[in-house]
Amino acid sequence: MSDVLNPPETAEGSTGVPLKPSGKVVAVTSGKGGVGKTFVSANLAAALAKRGHRVLVLDADLGLANLDVVLNLYPKITLHDVFTGKAKLEEAIIRAPGGFSVLLAGSGMVEYSRLTPEVRDDFLRIMSGLVPHYDVVLLDTGAGISDVVLFAVSLASEVLVVATPEPTSLTDAYATIKVLASQQKRSSIRVVINQTARLGDGRAITTQLQQVLDRFVTTESGKPLKLVHMGDIPADPSVRQAIMRRQLLMQTMPGCPAALAIAQLAIKIEETVAPRAA
Repeated sequence: MSDVLNPPETAEGSTGVPLKPSGKVVAVTSGKGGVGKTFVSANLAAALAKRGHRVLVLDADLGLANLDVVLNLYPKITLHDVFTGKAKLEEAIIRAPGGFSVLLAGSGMVEYSRLTPEVRDDFLRIMSGLVPHYDVVLLDTGAGISDVVLFAVSLASEVLVVATPEPTSLTDAYATIKVLASQQKRSSIRVVINQTARLGDGRAITTQLQQVLDRFVTTESGKPLKLVHMGDIPADPSVRQAIMRRQLLMQTMPGCPAALAIAQLAIKIEETVAPRAA
């Protein structure tokens, strides 16, 4: 099957070999929960798949995974089974309604919410098997700055921070960005502001965050960290309807304002990590 992979049996894919950030891995993360991170991950994947890309979403929120709920999926085999050796990697990958692949964490992974050497090695093994088979791999991480979240983010070449205009969300987004700049030596981080009330609100918020970062955070090169505004996703009643029905917005209401914004986000992500051949 074209959408089921067979992990390469090479030294690079063996346990314990550090995985360099890949040009086609994007970590979707946030400073706090409840900002729509998983909603963005799932619908962004659907938008990228619609544009002809082979996309996989890895549910990297090992402690509080809910991608299966968003997609209304009931997997028989999950990442937990792969980690524990009960199933092969390709057996855990399933097709989502939006035409992309998913690797769901499932329940019962509380023991993987701490970054032990075993969890680190398992994660590296999984990523080494996944990345060569897809145009774009989206990591739907947990919220915050736990060691597991930061490790998952470190495996991505690009980071997309999802925030909302709420003060608590912006405070936590700033804290997350600050940690990523210092610990992972990132020179730029991408930002999307969800649930904006007016056109342009998100860009204004990103500009304000940039001004604070310019004052208090510098990169390893001594230059300020650059925030790249990837767009606003407007507050839209269609979003709640899709979430309550456990359906993808990009499929059920592709013409609504939020879906159109995500489609534009997909184009920008495509230009970053999966440019089309000329």
